[in-house]
Amino acid sequence: MEMKESYEAIIVGAGPAGLAAAIELAKEGKDILVLDRKQEIGCPKRCAEGLGLGWFNRLNIKPKKEWAVQPIHGAALYSPDGKSVQMKRQENMGYVLERKMFEKDLAMQAVKLGAKILLKHQVVSAKRANGIVELTVEANDETKTVTTPMIIACDGVDSLVSKMLGLNTKLELRETDSGYQYEMTGISGYDENLLHLYFGVDVAPRGYIWIFPKRDGTANVGIGIGAYEKETAKFYLDRWIAEQDGLKNGSIIEVNAGAIPVGGFLDKMQADNLIVAGDAGHMVDPIHGGGIGISLEGGRLAAKHALYAIKANEYCDSVKGYTKDWFDTRGNELMKRLKGRHLLEQLKDGDFNYLAGSITMDEALKIGNGNLTKAEKTLLFTKKLITRPGLVKIFLKFMKDETRKEGGVKE
Repeated sequence: MEMKESYEAIIVGAGPAGLAAAIELAKEGKDILVLDRKQEIGCPKRCAEGLGLGWFNRLNIKPKKEWAVQPIHGAALYSPDGKSVQMKRQENMGYVLERKMFEKDLAMQAVKLGAKILLKHQVVSAKRANGIVELTVEANDETKTVTTPMIIACDGVDSLVSKMLGLNTKLELRETDSGYQYEMTGISGYDENLLHLYFGVDVAPRGYIWIFPKRDGTANVGIGIGAYEKETAKFYLDRWIAEQDGLKNGSIIEVNAGAIPVGGFLDKMQADNLIVAGDAGHMVDPIHGGGIGISLEGGRLAAKHALYAIKANEYCDSVKGYTKDWFDTRGNELMKRLKGRHLLEQLKDGDFNYLAGSITMDEALKIGNGNLTKAEKTLLFTKKLITRPGLVKIFLKFMKDETRKEGGVKE
């Protein structure tokens, strides 16, 4: 379990981004070390563990029964008065994962390819000297040093390594959600083929409550709310569960909590000898807070640019294209979705209730993604929202840039 004195690249953080980067670099025969302060890969989980089929296809990942535990065939969105907008298909649209097993599978792939992984290894300092980074690592009550010319920081939303190396990854409070989740068993009253999302200012201010089914009678039941709310996420979740007949008598078999980045995309995601990915790079969908697929993609992209640097033996200019590459690949799309989150933040309970009775799931998804066509926008404003001027004003503000470009409805 000993570290060598130096490696071609060191990845700090063994989550989806870090492990994806390790796999890609190890495929190329690079001498890679992965360090993580936790004692177990995949713990604690800080998400509802859903991954859409599009990500499986995009990343060429084949689901395995040991970690792709629950096929999902759609979703249901609920307004405060109980109305729902549902989309359910016969074909599989994704899976709820057993994330611990999924990440351990990634770790085993990386190690088989030649990467080295060490847990309970805390990086306590990082400094540059003569084009090399020296890490001081604390493990088993001992302190050791290791050097590398290339650091990939995947050490979570606080990313201490990035700060040590002078890259500002600070996340503003307004761009942070507070998440709290139970894995519950012995529960019922919901369609186990669907993801269930519950909206409302009183239910989950600036967020939503979710039920992500995992097995028969077992699901992740959680909440994400704005980090600045007066009451805690646990308060809102416990209160809501107590009102649900199918949930209130269930048993809790796991508790998870943590901060979720929902914006604050970085203008600069690299520095000399350094690239950031995953939560450290704020690679999370700002609407629903999901980040598994985005982090995997980001980790692979980080590995691609680290490989450029290693091959060129140049660790300054070689990594400067990483930020632009990420925005071209995923970041620009997420910026559009950030506008969708800002729209949702302005809605009141009456707006949620009205929309649930007026729009389809397909329209809801397109509004959130900013993908309404000119004809769909015209229908939305002239047929469905005309009786709620306040709601029309919100939607017009949200979509004014696209509307002006297309010559559609004007303010």
